[in-house]
Amino acid sequence: MRAVELAGYDGVIAEIAEYAAAGPQPSEVAMRTAALSLADALGCAVLAGGVGRAMAVVDPPFLRGEAPGEVPVIGTGLRFPALRAAFANGTLVRWLDYNDTFLALEWGHPSDSLGAILSAAWIRSGRVTVADLCAAMVVAHEVQGVLSMSCALNERGYDHVAYVRIASAAASARLMGAGVLETANAVSQAFVDGTTLRCYRHAPNAGERKSWAAGEQTARGLELLLRAVSGEPGYPRAVSAPTWGFSDSYLGGERLELAQPLGSYVMENVLFKVPYPAEYHAQSALEAAVALHPQVAGRLEEIERVEVTTQRSAMRIISKTGPLNNPADRDHSLEYIVAIGLIKGTLSHLDYEDEAAADPRIDALRAKMRVVEDPGFSRDYLDPAKRSVANSVTVHFVDGSSTETLSVEYPLGHPRRRDEAAAAVAAKLSANLERLPRVQENVMAVTGDPGRALSMGARDFLGLFLF
Repeated sequence: MRAVELAGYDGVIAEIAEYAAAGPQPSEVAMRTAALSLADALGCAVLAGGVGRAMAVVDPPFLRGEAPGEVPVIGTGLRFPALRAAFANGTLVRWLDYNDTFLALEWGHPSDSLGAILSAAWIRSGRVTVADLCAAMVVAHEVQGVLSMSCALNERGYDHVAYVRIASAAASARLMGAGVLETANAVSQAFVDGTTLRCYRHAPNAGERKSWAAGEQTARGLELLLRAVSGEPGYPRAVSAPTWGFSDSYLGGERLELAQPLGSYVMENVLFKVPYPAEYHAQSALEAAVALHPQVAGRLEEIERVEVTTQRSAMRIISKTGPLNNPADRDHSLEYIVAIGLIKGTLSHLDYEDEAAADPRIDALRAKMRVVEDPGFSRDYLDPAKRSVANSVTVHFVDGSSTETLSVEYPLGHPRRRDEAAAAVAAKLSANLERLPRVQENVMAVTGDPGRALSMGARDFLGLFLF
């Protein structure tokens, strides 16, 4: 039954608010997965903290005169005010394109909302446990993911980070103990903000804003929630208002409705990037390329062509020819990622940097690639019973011989390979923490015991990731 105080609110806003403020407890599977997602994302943030360009965005010179705050920035010695810390932590989680993913009509990274969640947890002080953090993550994942299943902003040229903002407001409400009306007011404000152009993710404009856009929006979601709990009213028909509402302004009048009831589905089905920091639509192609590496590494000059068969979404997002201008361009190039896999048999975030990209073998191999869509792969990608992210790779040589066609439907980190991935995610976390040995030792001791981790105070747990 709809809460009385939400009378007049658009259905999608009311559903999100009621779910966030007073929704069901997450499933046991969702909570276990959330604990994995939390540790994985924080590990990604620590790794990104060692990247100079990421830290230049997180702590730019023009802000260094500001008074410090109390909320810590993961993997650094910095402490910022809550909203700036939300931006910083959200940006570091996202910077290397290594945190979790959910793919539907829209594509996104639900743990991008951690920036807001961590700041909200710090504000609530000792009242928040790691279990509370994980429950808030389930909310963030579910809101962003179900919106992604409901409406494709990318088809209209807009970016998915609008869903990060909405999810961050909802998840922060759960942690802050906001009432259902306060939550609805914040979510409505998040819709009023609208969305941004997607141009910074695609040629000829691909650039590093894609690495901080989510950080900006998770901080904005927290800000709108804090305004709401301070008494700022909302806009009940922010979605449906004729002409001026979200649906008419951004969706061409299409009615926005949630594709399914909100629960724990998205967290239970979230995708982890396990061995490689690469856009998720390329993960299975990279697995195939790495597996083929021993057969081709000594014959690179004999390659006539490389055939890559993929899904429609990969064709739209990451299949690129021509010059790649920067790391942000390269880590969203299917051809570049496959070339690295074939040449090196592995891939790290350093392979996107200018020095690595100067290897002439990479562009020579890209020029020999032919990328085509397999309609079956595209159907299975959207099939809720499968949700595969399939790619196949075949290498043909000038003498007429070829490798086998190696197809990978479900990359490591897909729910169908969750048991296989768990140990690999733990190994990834340990590797991501190597630059901070004391942090690595303390974190791995705790995350190896999920029950202990969930019962810890949030501040104590996050303190393990600081130096």
